[in-house]
Amino acid sequence: MSTIRTLAAHQVVSFVYPRPVTERQELGMAVGKAIDSALSKYGHDYRRGFRPTVGALTAFAENELSRELQEIDLVVAPAEYERLRAQISGVLQAFRKTEVFGMARPRSRLVLIDEQVGVYVQPDYWDGKRRFYEMKSYRAIPPPAEVALQVRLFELGFPGFEAILLCVDRHAVPPASSQTVMPPLSRDTTAETLSRALGAAAVHGREAVLEYIDVPVVRYSTKVV
Repeated sequence: MSTIRTLAAHQVVSFVYPRPVTERQELGMAVGKAIDSALSKYGHDYRRGFRPTVGALTAFAENELSRELQEIDLVVAPAEYERLRAQISGVLQAFRKTEVFGMARPRSRLVLIDEQVGVYVQPDYWDGKRRFYEMKSYRAIPPPAEVALQVRLFELGFPGFEAILLCVDRHAVPPASSQTVMPPLSRDTTAETLSRALGAAAVHGREAVLEYIDVPVVRYSTKVV
């Protein structure tokens, strides 16, 4: 049996770009999680032949938001809550008009580095053939460093796929969508990304038996990059 250290892509990003979490950031993350949950449900229902309304999904997202706020013990004033509700509804409506609408989320993959460290990667959507999409509910174009690193980790796990960053900016009135094609990995960016993943694994990695991991594995060696 082979024992490796595993971690998720977001742990690599947080290790490389650590940031203190403020109350405003916690609120933004709670809204983002509520939107992600609603979009996940929407995609699942859509592929089963159902067509939930934006109103129904907004209500679902509101429940998710309330749950997230309770978990972080954050109280939001009524006026602020209504503003967030309008943002969520706007994002759901804008998302319906994108080409990603109806796409599935790919199965998680493991980027295995030097047979020692595994990074779980899973972008938000894919077409199953040649493209994957990572979505942000804020404008991340041009992508900040932490978003660029996250996408590069996904590119490692989905070699040959075109990576597209999709932004549905909830802060715009009305929310607007935009997208950009991310650059393919070069030899240098591949080596840098692998190195950063190895560094993060020393801090965040958890031991696992490789033979028991039931996801597709994509192997890399830092000795031949």
